[in-house]
Amino acid sequence: MQAQVLDQTKTSSKNESKTLYHILFIIGFVHLLNDAIQALVPAMFPILQQSMGLTFTQLGMIAFALNLTASVIQPVVGTYTDRKASPYALPIGLTFTLCGVFGLAFAPSFSIVIVSVIFIGIGSATFHPEGSRVAYMAAGGRRGLAQSIYQVGGNSGQALAPLITALVLVPLGQFGSIWFTLVAAIAIALLIYIAKWYSAEITKRVKSFSQNKKLPQKNIPITTRKIVSLAMILLIFLVFARSLFHAGLTNFYAFFAIETYGISIQQAQIYLFLFLAFGAIGTFAGGPLADRFGKKTILMISMLGSAPLSLLLPHVTPIVAFPLISIIGFIILSSFSVAVVYAQELVPGRIGLVSGLIVGLAFGMGAIGSVMLGILADVIGLNNTIFITVAIPIVGFCSFFLPNDQWINEHIQS
Repeated sequence: MQAQVLDQTKTSSKNESKTLYHILFIIGFVHLLNDAIQALVPAMFPILQQSMGLTFTQLGMIAFALNLTASVIQPVVGTYTDRKASPYALPIGLTFTLCGVFGLAFAPSFSIVIVSVIFIGIGSATFHPEGSRVAYMAAGGRRGLAQSIYQVGGNSGQALAPLITALVLVPLGQFGSIWFTLVAAIAIALLIYIAKWYSAEITKRVKSFSQNKKLPQKNIPITTRKIVSLAMILLIFLVFARSLFHAGLTNFYAFFAIETYGISIQQAQIYLFLFLAFGAIGTFAGGPLADRFGKKTILMISMLGSAPLSLLLPHVTPIVAFPLISIIGFIILSSFSVAVVYAQELVPGRIGLVSGLIVGLAFGMGAIGSVMLGILADVIGLNNTIFITVAIPIVGFCSFFLPNDQWINEHIQS
């Protein structure tokens, strides 16, 4: 209930509030640290495959364990925190992550790796819904920009995965991941500061809410609610498809490049770094572009614009693949923050649940789908699996059926 008060008061006075950039940059930086640790897991796949002799199916199971906890349970966490704000859940969650990283560094077997990534996943699942709420609370009247700052931190952290592999894991091996306990410790310290600010905001805004008694509630017609429900289902499906494509490339394209181009692990990581780094740039650019051209427009361009380029990717030379995968990353991840803001406007006042559904459930479902891609790689071959993966953005044609920005402003926000 406290969190709903925060969301409602923020919605009612967003144009009067000041954008707290120091809070946004801190929570964005912690998002970078959190997602860099989470990206450590797929970054270790080539190392684990060599040291433990794991199959593609087992690697897919590790991705499944991580994303089941890190993403799919986020709506549960978000629903709880919508009712009861939990600022100190942020540093507590990252403490679980620290324990998981420590276990991963010393894991002697496949089963211990699974347990360790579950701990990392729990920490991530706890962080994301409340992290999104912090960004929302600190946004003032610039919600699109605030969400871009927050989300680009996460995507930048994911972009570090190839560098982690090339610079840390290849020379140091599995034990090299022990250095990320320091990263987790820094994140915990910063989140203690954020939690104190968050706790003070609860006291201030709940007091303001009590003085103003009750905020007016908009009565939304049943027909509009049905359209919103269908739009949310479609949006979740589109984010799922984008995430499945993202997981397929980040988990298996390095193996494809090594096999097809005859290059080393370090060289293959350059492709993934370019995809994720330009994806982070696209994530930040998506917010301002959506403000100018509309959120629905960016959502459509994100999928449909990347589809023909992704279909070309497996057929080009290794040199051409460098700029091509960079452009694909920029275009397809330009909708990352836009999808979150679009969902927040469809369902105002439920920041935790919306974050859990879009950033957590839909993204996690895509990564869980990587288990099936891993099985396909073992059964029908790696090349055929990559051909299936690059065709996924074609489903972006479904974005034509989303309500446009004007409809949302007239029926939900007004």
